[in-house]
Amino acid sequence: MSNAIAFDTLAYAKKLKSVGFTEAQAEVQAEAMAELIEERLATKRDLKDLEDNLRRDVKEMEYRIITRLGGITIVGFSILGALLKIH
Repeated sequence: MSNAIAFDTLAYAKKLKSVGFTEAQAEVQAEAMAELIEERLATKRDLKDLEDNLRRDVKEMEYRIITRLGGITIVGFSILGALLKIH
């Protein structure tokens, strides 16, 4: 699976020339657009990788929360037990 986004710079430049751009203007615009697309737009693969990373991070956070809540519960019951013995 390719990470590239298909962008036909030649076809884009031809469209620009057909509406009055000079050849030089059309070429510069097409190159700038291709660069922008390649550097700034996320592909489906980029989004899938991000989703996978977020899912992993959420699982890790769940584990930490469960571990801490378990510890807090044990401490709470220990304190409660100690207070009941005193009374």
